[in-house]
Amino acid sequence: MLRQPLLLLSRSEKVKNLVTAMPISGAIVNRFVPGETTRDAVEATRTLQEQGLHTTLDFLGEDTLDREQADKTVDAYLDLLRALSEHGLARNAEASLKLSALGQALPKDGEKISLENARTICHAARNAGTMVTLDMEDHTTPDLTLGTLHELRKDFPETGCVVQSYLRRTEADCRDLAYEGSRVRLCKGAYSPPESVAFQDKAEVDRSFVRCLKVLMAGQGYPMVATHDPRMVDIAGALATRNARPQGSYEYQMLYGMRPDEQRRLVESGEKVRVYLPYGSEWYGYLMRRLAERPANVTFFLRSLLTKK
Repeated sequence: MLRQPLLLLSRSEKVKNLVTAMPISGAIVNRFVPGETTRDAVEATRTLQEQGLHTTLDFLGEDTLDREQADKTVDAYLDLLRALSEHGLARNAEASLKLSALGQALPKDGEKISLENARTICHAARNAGTMVTLDMEDHTTPDLTLGTLHELRKDFPETGCVVQSYLRRTEADCRDLAYEGSRVRLCKGAYSPPESVAFQDKAEVDRSFVRCLKVLMAGQGYPMVATHDPRMVDIAGALATRNARPQGSYEYQMLYGMRPDEQRRLVESGEKVRVYLPYGSEWYGYLMRRLAERPANVTFFLRSLLTKK
């Protein structure tokens, strides 16, 4: 019942200003976001890699409305990739990009600008010895995102993409994307699409996730299974076995701060696990979507606001 209100709040400028102005306990933000700077991101990456975990790093920011902001996002990723390379961490740490943060919604040439910005980051990632995955955003953007993916893969075939099982179209997208060398992250989705394009019932979203997972595991690509759901983790493992996929021909992905014990358990069992690691000052929208995904976190959040530590 809390999911829809929380997703609406994630878009509320008034609530954002109220929350970000309050002396929030560092615990709530740090639980999901390890810091605001490149240095924070690098240190968190180092800690995770020492535990045998891989990372995908997201410089937080979306709904970019001017070119200067888009350029700053590009610069942040270039700085991150240089730092990861200098510290010997790049090989097991990729970059996750939101095309909206790179200028996709800018008037007139937004799609072209975001493509060129993504191309610049892909080039830097390759030079650093790693790669990029394009995040999927709200229901209005899949065609634009997949179109950008198609262009990027001409020069950077290692570029990954994300698909969301709550969208009705996603099973067909998985069939199109399950080819050799194609890296595809399957998640359930964290936005609020209308019923005309998306499943609304949790059970329907779960069934769609399994159907999509079957397609990806049976295909020739590289599935990235983004879930904290124990059932989906077990189903992914069973499908990997059924399709004779060895460990390392797919991976699990989980959010920073979510089920760390399970992340370590999977690593200890020989699985490849990648942690989605966001950083930066624009944490509000990201945090609200995390709360919407698991409303039990709201209690922790409210306690943090009240204690003001």
